Amino acid sequence: MKKYFLKSAKIALVLVYLVIFAGAFVRLTGSGMGCPDWPKCFGYYIPPTEKSQLLFTPSKQYEKGQVIIKDEALLVAKTDFTSASNFNAANWEKYTKHDYAIFNPMHTWVEFINRLFGALAGIACVITFALAFGYRKENSKLIYLSFVVCILMGFQAWLGKTVVDSDLSPYKITTHMLAALLIVALQLYVIFNVQKNNKPAVNAPTKYKNLLIFALLLTLVQIILGTDVREQVDIVVKTGAPEIMWLQNPSWIFYFHRSFSIVVLAINAYLLYLNNQCNLGYSKTKWIIYLLALEIASGIAMYYFDFPFGTQTIHLVLATVLFGVQFYLFLETRKKNILSV
Repeated sequence: MKKYFLKSAKIALVLVYLVIFAGAFVRLTGSGMGCPDWPKCFGYYIPPTEKSQLLFTPSKQYEKGQVIIKDEALLVAKTDFTSASNFNAANWEKYTKHDYAIFNPMHTWVEFINRLFGALAGIACVITFALAFGYRKENSKLIYLSFVVCILMGFQAWLGKTVVDSDLSPYKITTHMLAALLIVALQLYVIFNVQKNNKPAVNAPTKYKNLLIFALLLTLVQIILGTDVREQVDIVVKTGAPEIMWLQNPSWIFYFHRSFSIVVLAINAYLLYLNNQCNLGYSKTKWIIYLLALEIASGIAMYYFDFPFGTQTIHLVLATVLFGVQFYLFLETRKKNILSV
């Protein structure tokens, strides 16, 4: 079991990041309501590909929970039945979670793939938890941490349901993102505890350690602010406005988020300076600067070039990767305080 634990944990982490990427792509394409119900999609395990599949059809075998669109509303089959030649309202009940009743095949399948990645990530986390019992004598903490990750994955799935039921409530979307970052952090902590090739570095001075914590907190603040900006953009997008109008009249949060990136870059650049001056050997400080440069470049592209396709997704995913690298660097600087196998 121990033999496969680290590989399983890394696969789970990659899948969690794929879920984050898929979620960002869902928002990019406006596919959040592509599947208006949960956990199925229009009442199916494999979603429909054509609208005709969601219209009432005579002499068709319907299963309980399957959905049709009628009179611009979602109707759910009350039980298993075979439809007659005419529509019988007694067999159906109105879907009451929300009143969104639009079928767009691209949106449906983008959201379905997002959920599929989520399911795969959940399975990988459960397998990692099972394999963690191989460390029950040497480092039982891994069992508890892996279990917490599984619980959080379940919470994420439930939260995904509430996001859909609320017709994409901004507050719940932000919570969804923060929960994903917590899962990333815990999974990285698990991996770090069993990673055998963690190269020893010079013990970092307290100043460096504290500044790194501050930089990590700034990244979290930036992600929260960026999520708020994205929510404002989503509101404008729903009006049908062209890309050039999406940030024409932003709130103060956008300007703060944009200017705050300079502070974040400066703090991390100083960390790189300290790393080089003190010969600490933390190579990830360079990765952080590269990621920040790409992050700022994607932000500039969105604002000055009217949101080129994919830049929103790149911007969000880079932020989560940046958080992961910073958190792993944080673990490296406190290696002596962490139980290692």
